[in-house]
Amino acid sequence: MTPVPRAHGRNRRRRQSQSPSTLLAGLTDSGSMTNQVSDTTESFPRQAARTRRFTAGAPRLFNITSDGSRVLYVRSNSGTDAVGRLWSMDVASETETLIADPTTLHEGDEELSMEERARRERMREGNSGIVGYATDSAATAASFSLSGGLYIVNLTDGSAVRNIDAIGPVIDPRLSPDGSHIAYAAQGALRLVTSDGQDDRALVTGRHEHEFAGLVDFAAAEELGRSRGFWWAPDSSRVLVERVDETHVQQWWISNPVTPSDAPHMVRYPSAGTTNASVSLVIADLTGETVDVVWDNVTFEYLVDVSWSDGHDPLLVVSTRNQKHMQVLSVDVASGHTRVETDIHDHQWVDAAPGATTWLSDGRLLTLRADRESDTYRLHAGTDWLSPNGLQINDVLGADDSGVLVSVAHDPTSSVMMRIGLDGAATPVGPTSGWIMGRSVAGTTVINERQLNTTQVEYRIECAGRTIPVTSHAERPRFTPAVEIIESGPNKVLTAVLFPTGHVKGSEKLPILMSPYGGPGFGQVVAAGASYGEDQWLADQGFVVVIADGRGTPGRGPAWDREIYRDVSTKILEDQVSAVETVAAQWPADADISRVGIRGWSFGGYLSALAVLRRPDVFHAAVAGAPVTEWRLYDTAYTERFLGNPAEDPEPYDYCSLSHLAGELTRPLMFIHGLTDDNVVVAHTLALSGALTVAGKPHSVLPLSGVTHMTPQEEVAENKLLLELDFLKNALGA
Repeated sequence: MTPVPRAHGRNRRRRQSQSPSTLLAGLTDSGSMTNQVSDTTESFPRQAARTRRFTAGAPRLFNITSDGSRVLYVRSNSGTDAVGRLWSMDVASETETLIADPTTLHEGDEELSMEERARRERMREGNSGIVGYATDSAATAASFSLSGGLYIVNLTDGSAVRNIDAIGPVIDPRLSPDGSHIAYAAQGALRLVTSDGQDDRALVTGRHEHEFAGLVDFAAAEELGRSRGFWWAPDSSRVLVERVDETHVQQWWISNPVTPSDAPHMVRYPSAGTTNASVSLVIADLTGETVDVVWDNVTFEYLVDVSWSDGHDPLLVVSTRNQKHMQVLSVDVASGHTRVETDIHDHQWVDAAPGATTWLSDGRLLTLRADRESDTYRLHAGTDWLSPNGLQINDVLGADDSGVLVSVAHDPTSSVMMRIGLDGAATPVGPTSGWIMGRSVAGTTVINERQLNTTQVEYRIECAGRTIPVTSHAERPRFTPAVEIIESGPNKVLTAVLFPTGHVKGSEKLPILMSPYGGPGFGQVVAAGASYGEDQWLADQGFVVVIADGRGTPGRGPAWDREIYRDVSTKILEDQVSAVETVAAQWPADADISRVGIRGWSFGGYLSALAVLRRPDVFHAAVAGAPVTEWRLYDTAYTERFLGNPAEDPEPYDYCSLSHLAGELTRPLMFIHGLTDDNVVVAHTLALSGALTVAGKPHSVLPLSGVTHMTPQEEVAENKLLLELDFLKNALGA
């Protein structure tokens, strides 16, 4: 389950005493700022909603040219502007140039196809304008789509942005490495057009009405971290194209009850235990001649990743449905036949590692995998481990002749960059503490730095001893979260604790508010002050806010991650209880253990409902946002990884789902759910609400009309938070 994005850059979900209507009255837009603190008259919920959780105006989607001479990125013009523009920084002259401005290319609101809306939902993309771009290998030109149209721009001076007449709506256009052609997805086909707008034609099509080409399948996009459906050959002679056959995937219907005149739209949703889409690959040359790629896509039904590097055959990472066995295959482009390069096994599951599988410059195959003997996620090259024992690697950021750039967790709260040389030596790149992200190519390094004691997010380019700041227009909250990180319980659960600003320890007992995600693969307790704005605001309304990263969350190694195998409820909930007890014991005069609330979204919503149903002795009120309440209704790739296939063994599903606990509810419980959510569909909330009604258990349901799993609408995002707060204050007597 991919959580909703939050400000620190990894995927993440996430009072004043006035009423919401009072808070909405008389607000002023603070306009364009450069990492400035907001007007103190504005409420935090309004500012957070208006600034898209403080991400608007921040540079993103960085790309460094192969020679390191230029850095490309997307940035909007202010902290309230969602329209991404393409920029270029010349490293030698330190000159920033606007390359493409969507406001000069298209008037009015963007018109997005259902396919593009679904793609952005999978990517948790809530911005507009340029939300993605692709360059040729020399970065002399870039292609992008805007409101379904196709555009190409000269990157050397930005003087020639051209709209190419293409069959639309255009999705994910990508230039060939030599810049001569653009491949793009449209109307179920992978199409090809020359970069000067000639000879637009379908290259690979679906073979029937339920098959499409060039777009990623749902399971890979939502749960395996793959966002692409086609890949150019390094020599520009061919394209490797995914075909997705959804014939046997069940049909679900999503509607907005507020507009009953609108017909519901159909989605193909592979819920646990049901049939996945059938995924295949074809290699097409530029004349349209095709070769089918041959592998056992029945046994290995998930296409996890694809890599095609210069001088090598393309690589596929494929997985069995239970995700206990992955293979890396090389593809003979002439025949389409595949060869097994390596097998990866785990008796619980093998992690998907997008972008980590490639050929190294010395000819060895690179993978990122779990070393169960040392309990470490490590790089593996050829036949042996490459990275040091005990160095927990989160992600592979790139590989070149100098080695492999990786993201490393020195401890679970940190993320720093290191380069692992081809000899295995590890060298820091950039700051060695905090939450650091970036890229490095040909001696040019982009760094995105967050630290715990500030909400400031710094973006800079480092090259040959020089530091070049990259301007961010993102706003900042008017306060700096004061975060204390402790360890809770026998499992030493990392726990962040926030008190109200100015709170004098021992002066007043405050209710405890747990604010978890708590689910697999995603940590909240991080060394990044910008991540805690919402939590500090909640604390300032009169709570001790507590965030606990229990078993299953990342940064501690494979054994910790897999503690939740076959049961995503018991140990995860135990660790939240440990955090409550530890905070109450450490601050007995400040934390009121008799008044404990819990709130969360997505998996955090599930955990919140679970808490009051299973442990009402500890948790006294809950807000469950977009919760998974019946695991059979959630998708195959995520759910079966942890709970197995319900068709083969229903017991974990029976135990971890919530409807059978409906009769146990004794605490106030509020559900919040978007009615058009196509990820955690509203049936989850409605099913549990129905069971509670049958059991005669009072509860509240707040439906969000026209809202998906994200809540990008300003007023909805603001008032959702305010209504949530009012519920918790009333329920806990705050």
